[in-house]
Amino acid sequence: MPAPARRMPQGLARYATLICALAAVAAVVSFANGSWLGVVWVLLAGLTSNMAWYYHRRTARPAERQDV
Repeated sequence: MPAPARRMPQGLARYATLICALAAVAAVVSFANGSWLGVVWVLLAGLTSNMAWYYHRRTARPAERQDV
């Protein structure tokens, strides 16, 4: 019997993409104001972009069977 389809990773990919965009905007604003705090925002944008890519790829490929 196949496992029920899960929709959470797709939602996580969207949230991670949104957070990535917001972090990028915050980094630009922070650097424009002359603050080095923008470095933290750039790192957060990098982390969330990786999360978005991972969860998007996880939902795009077919589910692998674990019950072999």
